[in-house]
Amino acid sequence: MRADEPATDAGGGLVRVRLGISYDGTALHGWARQPGLRTVQGELELALATVLRVDVDLTVAGRTDAGVHATGQVAHADLPGDLFTAHQDRLLRRLRGVLSPDIAVTSAEAVTADFDARFSALARHYVYRLTDADAGPPPLRRADTVGWPRRLDVGAMQTAARLLLGQQDFAAFCRRREGATTIRTLLALDVERDGDLVEIRASADAFCHSMVRSLVGALGAVGEGRRPAEWPSSLLARSERANDVPVAPAGGLTLLRVDYPDDAGLAARAVVTRAKRS
Repeated sequence: MRADEPATDAGGGLVRVRLGISYDGTALHGWARQPGLRTVQGELELALATVLRVDVDLTVAGRTDAGVHATGQVAHADLPGDLFTAHQDRLLRRLRGVLSPDIAVTSAEAVTADFDARFSALARHYVYRLTDADAGPPPLRRADTVGWPRRLDVGAMQTAARLLLGQQDFAAFCRRREGATTIRTLLALDVERDGDLVEIRASADAFCHSMVRSLVGALGAVGEGRRPAEWPSSLLARSERANDVPVAPAGGLTLLRVDYPDDAGLAARAVVTRAKRS
């Protein structure tokens, strides 16, 4: 069975299980499994196979790049129903015992076979944390907060961010993948300062490869005064990656949450998303 095919119900032998996942991406080479490298998918599939003694193939809401963190990642797997039932009460604790401390499974629940972690998602929400303090990030937040080299004008960044909202072709901000669309609906892009901490929160139906970090890099160029507020939105006219857009360091980016419709809307949402992205 392919990972993107619906599971049968428990009575047919398989149950679809939704996993909540968090990780510190500092020492991880992104989500997707890669031979010889530590990745979130590779570590999780190995841990699940160790605990459940069956091969596990995970489908994720959104692949994160090397160094990117998550507090609200979502994945699903199709597991033998009787096996999941037998392990459910102690699954999280057993996974904790075999996973490295930089990865945690925070929830595991049986869901309808219409649920698809990737294609059923309505929106993904990220935050990028940076500080323009002279001293750099606080030592206890150094893993998820980037030290920015120059003081930033948050007002100018807010103006630039508002001009990027809506359904757009974000090709200029994406590393293109063969056959994949770069059209996305940017639902929110907010820039807020709290003392020396600047948070950039981005929400969209989906993000293409390196899109959030490229948006942050473009806003940073505006905040530093090197570009006018209209510059990032002017790049939307391009059909290829803009080489003059800096990509912000991975360590400041965290996937916070993935939104899904209620059970009645899962199948319809997956159909619509597959038509646009698969």
